[in-house]
Amino acid sequence: MLSADQVNTMLSMQQSMNSRVDPNWKKARYPYLRAVVLEAGEAIEHHGWKWWKKQEKDLAQLQMELIDIWHFILSEVLLRSGESESKAHASLRAAMSTTHAIRELRFDGETYQLAELPLLEKLELLIGLSAARRIEISVFASIMTDCQLSWNELFRQYVGKNVLNFFRQDNGYKEGKYRKIWSGREDNEVLVEIIQSLDVSDSDFKDAIYASLQTAYETSEES
Repeated sequence: MLSADQVNTMLSMQQSMNSRVDPNWKKARYPYLRAVVLEAGEAIEHHGWKWWKKQEKDLAQLQMELIDIWHFILSEVLLRSGESESKAHASLRAAMSTTHAIRELRFDGETYQLAELPLLEKLELLIGLSAARRIEISVFASIMTDCQLSWNELFRQYVGKNVLNFFRQDNGYKEGKYRKIWSGREDNEVLVEIIQSLDVSDSDFKDAIYASLQTAYETSEES
């Protein structure tokens, strides 16, 4: 489970990111759970589901999709908490504290036993719940377990992806000037390598990520 400080850090970073994209994001009330639907669909693609051809599960990218989903879940929690970040913190911590106790979930007239569902069906369930505007941290936590993603690792990767999002904005993402493909690879893939090479306990962890992204971006532009 995440510590109180880790939850505060992520909520604060998410507030900053949302405000960077649109200072009036709370009034705009963007459909963050719709974004969860689409990101979960991408997670299914990284897992592989096509029975008519050979596919390999890309665990690193599957985890990164969960980090993207977590960004949008945090945004929705903040949105529903109005102007109170402390309320968002309390709501999230309360939901997380019950994840191990919740073993079944009722949705659309069906009862789902989380321990019995394979990963792909859990992702489909997350899509359905999100489309119905429901936040179920227990489902997300169960998906994390299947993807070998601990809460501490989620925190590390979340900080990395949040820095990448700021980097994108600084380099013209909103204006359509940003290059997402770096030397034949998506920036997400480059980020995975960077955060694995750095120590999350370092006080300059965020700055080190940004500097490494900048170097990789400029190098890809020259190649």
